[in-house]
Amino acid sequence: MRLTHRPFRIAGAAAISLALAGCISLGGKPPASLLTLSPAATAPAGPGAAPGTARPVIAVLAFDTPAKLDVLRVPVAVSETELAYLQEAVWVEKPARLFRRLVGETIRARGNAMVIDGDETATLATVTVQGTLIDMGYDAATSSAVVRFDAVRIGRDGAIATRRFEAREAGVAAETRAVGAALNTAANAVAADIAGWVAEG
Repeated sequence: MRLTHRPFRIAGAAAISLALAGCISLGGKPPASLLTLSPAATAPAGPGAAPGTARPVIAVLAFDTPAKLDVLRVPVAVSETELAYLQEAVWVEKPARLFRRLVGETIRARGNAMVIDGDETATLATVTVQGTLIDMGYDAATSSAVVRFDAVRIGRDGAIATRRFEAREAGVAAETRAVGAALNTAANAVAADIAGWVAEG
């Protein structure tokens, strides 16, 4: 009797597995490519600052961001009250992290400061940079890629300065590759402005 029932049990398990396979998805179709930010300027290989130099130590802390950017998608402002996401446009990681690294590398590439971007070493800094990435997306009404950032700089003496930075790339088609390239250009423009502003302090 055991030998008689075993095939039915195996067949039953196989049928259940096939049924579940038709109902459960282990992951959607992967995107054809992923978007990232690439710095326009990078620091050369080697030490960031020679021992004994009086260069400031700048910590770029984690950036805050609204919920619309706390995802891997590219937001599209359809109107003042409507938001969508650009089809098939997916970041390799969340925009705030990408932009933080871009800002850090842009400041580092200027060569006049030592830059640290790990939260655990922030206490070593003489100057800290933080803020909120308000926008890094596409404005459908103007066909523009927009990057907007509210920066906070805390100097060596504890003085706090704030400033809003923004860059736009107009005439951009609502297509993944075009928007990705335009956002990279705009993000680099904002990062360069932030680097110059930080150097002033």
